[in-house]
Amino acid sequence: MKANVGGIDRVLRIVVGLALVGWALTGGPLWAWIGLLPIATGTTKFCPVYPLLGMNTCSTKKDESAAT
Repeated sequence: MKANVGGIDRVLRIVVGLALVGWALTGGPLWAWIGLLPIATGTTKFCPVYPLLGMNTCSTKKDESAAT
């Protein structure tokens, strides 16, 4: 699996996921457990839906040898 979830996207996924799981733990609705998915995709840096949509939020690094 090639990483396709970048910096800000990754942080947002983890924060939103933790908020949803916290809500579920404190008596929120059952569907709030869906927060486990953004936590998983944020920590693994891979979202299985992104390749289907042709998306990638990872920044591309320039090849240093091409600069010279």
